[in-house]
Amino acid sequence: MIKPTTPLLCLGSALALPLLTLAQPSFTGLYPIGVEGLKSGTLPPPGFYLRDYNLAYYSDRLNDSNGDKVPVDFEAFVYANAIRPIWITDFKILGANYGCDVLVPILYKNIKVAGNRDDTFNLGDIFIEPVTLSWHWQRADAGLGYGIWAPTGNVDTGSLTGGTGQGTWTHMFTAGGTLYFDAEKTWALSALGRYEISHESDDYNITPGDVLSLEGGLSKAFNPTLEAGVWAFYQGQMTDDEGDYGVAVSQVKDHVVGVGPEVVWFWEKAKLFVSLRYAYEVLAENRPEGHRGTLTLTKRF
Repeated sequence: MIKPTTPLLCLGSALALPLLTLAQPSFTGLYPIGVEGLKSGTLPPPGFYLRDYNLAYYSDRLNDSNGDKVPVDFEAFVYANAIRPIWITDFKILGANYGCDVLVPILYKNIKVAGNRDDTFNLGDIFIEPVTLSWHWQRADAGLGYGIWAPTGNVDTGSLTGGTGQGTWTHMFTAGGTLYFDAEKTWALSALGRYEISHESDDYNITPGDVLSLEGGLSKAFNPTLEAGVWAFYQGQMTDDEGDYGVAVSQVKDHVVGVGPEVVWFWEKAKLFVSLRYAYEVLAENRPEGHRGTLTLTKRF
């Protein structure tokens, strides 16, 4: 069992966090890759949590299918704030704790292409995760989850931003795990995978291709309140966007890799976890290449 005297080792990262899409050459999925970071494969122990995500993204580079910079005046800034209640219960299924959560995002997007600029501020697509299962052993954690995105964000097909929603019902399946290298659980290696399958978008008459997201990190807890490490991610479109009768309408698939540091601090008196994370994107194809910064506040009740 997880020791209650080491709160940083207990919290980890909850399994699903959809926040952000960008106006890009193809549908890129709804999950904003890289926002979970260290301990991404670990769900928290039983209890009620309230998380506040603050994500900022900036790019002034748009890449083609070879990963080369497109010679166009391009700039993108996106800020997303999302409130997410998480409930992990004592109820067991196959030895795992059952949990559920919901996330409500608000987005601001400012996009410039070839001298033209658009911005938007609105509710994004809401994510509902009715099922998470989490296991905790002496030297490892594991988790599974299933959730669905509801098309609550606005879609603006005539804007460079595209609005704040994708306009599809999208399933997301999640699996992750964490290995601890010592009995005190001060060294940890974590990995998390997500797979998105979308229905047709009525706004575009397109069924977006499936998207795979992978992320994980190596972390070191220096004491019960301070942890730091390095994490990395990959995100890519696995299948073609399809039109009527399953005919591919685009074979343009985007991919990106990112890496960066993270620091996690626990304010014991307030039962508040603070995570600050940065990522530098590399090897981007058919999408922007830029910088991601995330500040996450988690209150345990």
